[in-house]
Amino acid sequence: MSEIALRDVNKIPESEKMNESSSNGKFTNAEEGQKKGTTSLVSGPVQTDGMENSVEVLANSEVEYIESEDLEDVEDVEDCLKTLLSGLGSKDWISVCDALNNVRRLSVFHKEAIISIMADVISLIVKSLKNPRSAVCKTAIMTCADIFKAYNDDTIDSVDPLLVQLLLKSSQDKKFVREAAESALIALTSSVSPLLLLPKLQPHIKNKNPRIRAKASMCISRCVPRMGVEGIEEFGIDKLIQIGASQLSDQLPESRDSARTLLLDLQSVYEKSHVLKQNIVSDESVIAASWEHFCQSKLSPLSAQAVLRVTNTAREGLVIGS
Repeated sequence: MSEIALRDVNKIPESEKMNESSSNGKFTNAEEGQKKGTTSLVSGPVQTDGMENSVEVLANSEVEYIESEDLEDVEDVEDCLKTLLSGLGSKDWISVCDALNNVRRLSVFHKEAIISIMADVISLIVKSLKNPRSAVCKTAIMTCADIFKAYNDDTIDSVDPLLVQLLLKSSQDKKFVREAAESALIALTSSVSPLLLLPKLQPHIKNKNPRIRAKASMCISRCVPRMGVEGIEEFGIDKLIQIGASQLSDQLPESRDSARTLLLDLQSVYEKSHVLKQNIVSDESVIAASWEHFCQSKLSPLSAQAVLRVTNTAREGLVIGS
């Protein structure tokens, strides 16, 4: 009887045995992976527009995108530091992702621990940002955001290579990578002093790529409100108005919208900073200090006309609304 049962079992197709094993909890399906908050990177051939694209099969591998607030402390700081650089430079992409997440944990819980090796860490993060594998790239982007939040102005000397890659990723990559890069840029403009960051952003508004120009313009428009009157005057309101004027006629609407926002902020700051002076100086000086005169004195006639058209339209809208 037992021999007959054994023969019957052996006749069962291999696929059914696999299904049975799966039902016993020996295999994790995609739904279970989603419940755990992980993104499965195991995939087979994908059918696209009737054509089969060959996709690498990554054996039993998953990556988890951990939000900053969900990061947990490392178990042993010394052990983590010993393997950090080798992990970041590993040829195994899963090891790289693990090391990047450890950089994030150290930045949040033990930021002094990696200051001495930060230059090497940044260099390897840049390498990961250039990695064609999206999982590595996105994890590196999330690492950048946590570094900006943790180290603030201390990142300014290392920000150039990171900024270039983040502007690129935020303008032309896959959606989930692009969104992560945009969040990292917001973290950057929120965490680093605008006076230090603006000189780093300025060259990028002249980039040949209109998308990069647009992202740089958006970053600049986010920086200015944080500067206050004193910060804007220290940096130079004339420099900022020239930046805004140059983007008003740019190719993409994101650039133009950011320029309008910037110019309206500058107008508000300029007029507030001169309101007291209007009570103590002559009429001629008041005229010279007017916004219109200021624009005409700092910009070409065409640029001044474009700027005044934007700011006057906004002013007229406020008057009508009131």
